[in-house]
Amino acid sequence: MTTTSTDTEAQATADYVRFAQAEAAHIPDFPQDLPLRPVNQVAVIGAGTMGGGIAMALANIGIPVTLIDSSEKGLETGLRRVRDNYAGSVSRGKLEPAAMETRLSRIKGSVALADAASADMVIEAVFEDMALKQQVFRDLDGLCKPGAILATNTSGLDVDAIAAVTHRPQDVVGAHFFSPAHVMRLLEVVRARDTAPDVIATLMDLGRRMGKTAVLARVYPGFIGNALFRNYTREAHFLVEEGALPHEVDQALTDFGYAMGIFAVHDMAGNDVGYQTRKAQIATRPQDRRWNDLILKLTELGRLGQKSGKGWYRYEPGSRQPLRDPEVETFIEQESARLGIARRPISADEIIKRCVYGMVNEGAKLLEAGVALRPSDIDTVYLTGYGFPARHGGPMYYADRIGLREVYADIQRFHAEHGYWWEPAPLLERLARDGKTFADYQRGKA
Repeated sequence: MTTTSTDTEAQATADYVRFAQAEAAHIPDFPQDLPLRPVNQVAVIGAGTMGGGIAMALANIGIPVTLIDSSEKGLETGLRRVRDNYAGSVSRGKLEPAAMETRLSRIKGSVALADAASADMVIEAVFEDMALKQQVFRDLDGLCKPGAILATNTSGLDVDAIAAVTHRPQDVVGAHFFSPAHVMRLLEVVRARDTAPDVIATLMDLGRRMGKTAVLARVYPGFIGNALFRNYTREAHFLVEEGALPHEVDQALTDFGYAMGIFAVHDMAGNDVGYQTRKAQIATRPQDRRWNDLILKLTELGRLGQKSGKGWYRYEPGSRQPLRDPEVETFIEQESARLGIARRPISADEIIKRCVYGMVNEGAKLLEAGVALRPSDIDTVYLTGYGFPARHGGPMYYADRIGLREVYADIQRFHAEHGYWWEPAPLLERLARDGKTFADYQRGKA
């Protein structure tokens, strides 16, 4: 049987993905024999979808969990959701009924924060609000035993600011799980300024025990994953303002290898997710750059997505199949006109370049800032948590395959055409100028 170049490329990509995931476990400045802190009992604060999923992920590996919520109603709802999730696994033949009961027996509910006092680790999973999280950590600081690990499940808030309200910043760490937390394989471990090495190592090891791929990040808005994702979504929305329609962007992305396009994802998650936060930011955001508020306007029109039967697409009753909607397409065209943008045909090639190269450029900035340790860590985050097509190996590996000179030239062009958001990363500029790759950069750092 003849091996084709396509087969060879596919094998090389698969080998790289395995290497990248294994490499993520290695932290250069930690000794390999660093003793870990014991994690025999955990408290999870917040019994919502995320908190319940984290509790399940822990119970699945035999760790007793106290799931704590601020209200009896919230706790009851959360525990019922956990039971229903396990029951769904039983009905699909994925879990034995006896195993379900064993796992449920490891999760105890409570409405008393004081029940976190004896935990070896506490994972906070409350609403994404800095003031609320800081208050929880103030309370935990006074309750928890010395040496307990205090982890926040924030998806992008400043972990240093959360640690600062405690008298034990060395014990505070970011633990960004992805929803549903008992299923998704990625765990971003966020190293704050004062986080002790054994806290990081313990959480990385716990992620491995839960069957997850743990990737280390430094404090930065959105850490690794959401920092890049902002660029991906922003360009998709700008493309729609400039002439593409939602189904055209989504078609280009699915042809590239994504399981779903970004606008179908918005509709599935709910266009109102984060609405209040984004709305509040309008008054103070910088005015020297372009912003996109289409998703806010869709929310205000009641186009919330699948749950309202209409969003970027329309949905027939009982169906999740996205269908083109002339109403929203007319609305988009009117918004372009209001913004003074002359709409134009946009190719699939431009859609992919602007969505993916924006992530590559941001990734290069994160590497230079030390937010991400390695290009392969960025790729691992995107392959395990964000649905980046495995056949492309991750955004940084994909850029290497295209050639960084070519990628950089396109980013320079986009910067000239679109301004602020496309300012080239200095690291990318240097690598392109020197004929190097991100893989060369990683080998040099090693």
